[in-house]
Amino acid sequence: MSEAQGTIEITPAAEMSGRNYRMLAEIPLRVSVEVGSTALKLSELMDLAEGSVVELDRQAHELLDIMVNGTLVAKGEVVTVNGRFGVRVVDVVATDARLAGIERRQ
Repeated sequence: MSEAQGTIEITPAAEMSGRNYRMLAEIPLRVSVEVGSTALKLSELMDLAEGSVVELDRQAHELLDIMVNGTLVAKGEVVTVNGRFGVRVVDVVATDARLAGIERRQ
């Protein structure tokens, strides 16, 4: 029946969920991989030259951080795919931890 006859058509939740997913699925996200980080004084940065080595805070055997728009979503390891670098996802971060990261940035 139509609204003119006094009833309202209700869309099933599954249909709404699918519609929302399709709408969100096209949003572009920035995915980055963090190998490690360090803190340098400006003078140390200015002294860097070709061949300089900057030591990072991560051990060589540790998994890399996979970030989406600056939020940690997974851990992974470097692989090569057709001569290009890639990352194999080894561990996906728990949803509550990801959401906590988003809340902290706001």
